Amino acid sequence: MTAPRAEFEMSVHPHQHEEGYLTKVIEHYTSMVPSGVYLATAFGAVGLSLGLRVSGHRDAALYVGLWPPTILLMGVYNKMVKVHGSQ
Repeated sequence: MTAPRAEFEMSVHPHQHEEGYLTKVIEHYTSMVPSGVYLATAFGAVGLSLGLRVSGHRDAALYVGLWPPTILLMGVYNKMVKVHGSQ
């Protein structure tokens, strides 16, 4: 097997591709949401999941328990847009 040629490099350079219009609109409005909202919502979901589990609603508790990672990931994306901007 031969090494890939330098002229066929697959990396993406800064500002090589621009975001679409819909992405820019979404980032504009979501960047207005304070970062603490995502953290508070994730902790709220953990608390809700615990409350559902204690009250005997096992399936609902498991369902709500899956929300915090997604919420925190959206918060990380939001923070990246705020810090690095949108291209």
